[in-house]
Amino acid sequence: MFGIDILGTGIYTPSIRVTNDDMAKIVDTNDEWISTRTGIKSRNLTDGEPTWKMGAEAAKQALENAGIDGSEVGLIIDTTVTSDFMTPSVACLIQREIGAANAAAFDLNAACSGFVYALDTAKRFLQTDDNLKYVLVVANETLSNFVDFSDRSSCILFGDGAAAAVVTRSEKLFASFLGADGKGSVALYAKNAPVYHPFRKTEKNLMETNEFAAGTTKLIQDGKEVYKFATKALPEAASRAAEKVGLDISEIDWFIPHQANIRIIETAAKNIGVSMDKFIVNIENHGNTSSASIPIALHEAIAEGKIKKGEKICLVGFGAGLTMGAVIMEY
Repeated sequence: MFGIDILGTGIYTPSIRVTNDDMAKIVDTNDEWISTRTGIKSRNLTDGEPTWKMGAEAAKQALENAGIDGSEVGLIIDTTVTSDFMTPSVACLIQREIGAANAAAFDLNAACSGFVYALDTAKRFLQTDDNLKYVLVVANETLSNFVDFSDRSSCILFGDGAAAAVVTRSEKLFASFLGADGKGSVALYAKNAPVYHPFRKTEKNLMETNEFAAGTTKLIQDGKEVYKFATKALPEAASRAAEKVGLDISEIDWFIPHQANIRIIETAAKNIGVSMDKFIVNIENHGNTSSASIPIALHEAIAEGKIKKGEKICLVGFGAGLTMGAVIMEY
C-alpha cells in the first residue's frame, strides 16, 4: 500500500478575537442565537496580516515540528479562496518566506475541501516522483476579506486562520474520494469585480445573470442548499473512501470534518452511523475558516494528545463549487 505520513503540523490564528457578543454590536443577533444554531462562540480575524503571511507562519511551525529545513521541501501546495494577489500564487510567497528554494509551488482552490484535495494531490506527486521527499501543504484563509458584515446570517459564521502539514511517502493506510457538483455553484460563491477593457463593445456584465447576484463581490450563501448538500456529502465521501480499501466505517478512530456548523456535523454523524465522540470539533473557538478548518482541528487534536500514532483518521470536507472529499489515513 502506498500512503503518506504526516511528519509535523502547524497553525496560525490572527490576533483579533471576536465573540458573539461583539457580533451583536454590528448586526441584529445575540450569543444564544448564534451558539445554538451554529456551535460558534468566537472567531479570530486578521488585523492586517495577509493570507500568505498567516500561511508562512503556520508553515514555519509545521517544519519545526517535522524537524526539517525549508530547503528540503520539494513541493508546496497552498489551498485558499482568498489569495492576496491575482498572481503570484500564495505558495510562491510562502516558498520565499521559508527558504524553500528547491520547491515547486502552486495554489489549489477547492474551497473548504481544499486541504483534503491537497493531501490527495501530495500523495499522487510522492507516488510518481521518486526524487520528491517532502511536500508542504498549507491552508490559509482571510474570509473577512469578502464576508458581508451587514448580513447577520453569514457574517457570524466565518473566521480567518491558517494551518500547514509536512507529509512524506509511507506504507501506511491511505484512501481518498474527491467529488464535485458544479450545478450547486450558485449556492455559495463570491465574484471577482468585473473587468472592462477599452475594446469591449458592450457594457453588459455577463456575470450578472439570474443565477448569480448582480453588483456584489461579497460572499453569497444559500444556507438551506449548503446544509442539504453537506449533510449528504460528508457521509458519502467518507463511505466511498473507506470502500476503496475494504474498511468498515466503524474502524475509523477519529473523524475530522470541515468545521462549518455543528448541526451539519451532528446530522452527518447520524447519517453515517457514528457517535459524535469520534468527531473532532473545535468550531466553538474558530468558526468556519474554509480550507484551514480541517488542518487547524487536526493540529489541535494532535497537540492535545487526542490523536495518537497508529490511529485511523478520516479528514472529510465540503465546500463551494460545490466540492466534497475525504482522506482516510493512518496517523
